[in-house]
Amino acid sequence: MIHRNIGEMVIAPLAVARTGYDKGLSSNKSIASSTECYLMDLKSIKTEEDVVEALKRKTQFEKDVLVVTFRIPKGKISTYKRIAEKIGKPKAYRAVANALHKNPLWPVVPCHRVVCSDGSFGGPKKGAKTRRNSVAKEGIPIENDKVNISSEILY
Repeated sequence: MIHRNIGEMVIAPLAVARTGYDKGLSSNKSIASSTECYLMDLKSIKTEEDVVEALKRKTQFEKDVLVVTFRIPKGKISTYKRIAEKIGKPKAYRAVANALHKNPLWPVVPCHRVVCSDGSFGGPKKGAKTRRNSVAKEGIPIENDKVNISSEILY
């Protein structure tokens, strides 16, 4: 997902414009209903309730994932599997990764603090490098391009 920072505001596209005809679907969704772009003031998001309100158009699963991720303090990390367990869906760790990939509230919801169970940074190399640099700046120990996971830093 592409986010554009404009000072303290973020423009986050939520969907790509599509019509039902380009996929051979019988119903034709209007571009207006299938496309959404919104402007939000990230500085106004301070609490879990603010996060939930900002995510009102997301699924319950996505809200749950992003709220748990919002709770991860600076200097700590979690894994996709641990997030899945915390929301009561222990086998949904890949879905957790997908929900975090679509996080419209970064950096308020710190998805860069969630890694694979082996400490690696999943996804494309460029994104992995950015997340690795972000957690390293927060004091998370990195060895061989992986987080050195310990009980002291695990949320």
